[in-house]
Amino acid sequence: MPRSGAEARRRLQQAALELYRERGFDQTTTAEIAARAGLNERTFFRHFPDKREVLFDGEAGLRAALTQEVADAPDDLPPLGVLLWAFRRAGRILEDNRPFSEPRLALIAQTPALRERDLAKAASLTEAVAEALRQRDVPDRLAGLAAQTGWATFHHAAQAWIDDPSQSLDAHLLQAFDDLHALSATRPTHRRGRGLKADTPM
Repeated sequence: MPRSGAEARRRLQQAALELYRERGFDQTTTAEIAARAGLNERTFFRHFPDKREVLFDGEAGLRAALTQEVADAPDDLPPLGVLLWAFRRAGRILEDNRPFSEPRLALIAQTPALRERDLAKAASLTEAVAEALRQRDVPDRLAGLAAQTGWATFHHAAQAWIDDPSQSLDAHLLQAFDDLHALSATRPTHRRGRGLKADTPM
C-alpha cells in the first residue's frame, strides 16, 4: 500500500491514464482504476470526486504558480509580457511531468467528456490570471482580453511542444508569443463588395 496520500494520488493517476488509453474513458470505472493502482474504490473517492478529475489534479498547482508569477513579474512589462514571463516559469510544471502531460493531452483531445471539463478548467484558470493582472492595475477590459489571448497562446505552444519534443516548451512559448506579436503588427486587408481595393478605408 502507498505510504502517503501523494503516492496514492500518483498511482491512481497513472492507473487511470493506462486504462483510459487501453479501454477508453467511457469504458473504464473508478473501481477498475483503484484495482489497477492496488487500492480500493473508497480510497479513489478520498482523492478525486470523479473519474474525470483524476486527469486534472495538477490544475490547482498550475493556477497557483501562474497567479504568483504574474504578481512577481517585473513592473515595467506590458500585460502580454507579464503573461509570457509567468507562462515560461509555470510551464516548468508541465516539462517536469511530460510522461503524464503528453498522453493526457491526447486523451482530452479525443474524449468529449474530458474536453468539456478541460474547457471549464481553462475558463476558471483564465479568470484567475485576469484577476492577477487586475491586481497589477491592468484595466478590467484589457486584463480579460490579455488573459484569454495569453492562455490560448500558451495552449498552442503546449500542443506544439507535444508534437515537436525536439524543442523545449520554453522555446515553443517564445515562438508562439513572437507569432502573436507578428499577427498584431500585420495590417488587415478589408474588402467590402465588388470594386473596393485592399486597404480601402472602411
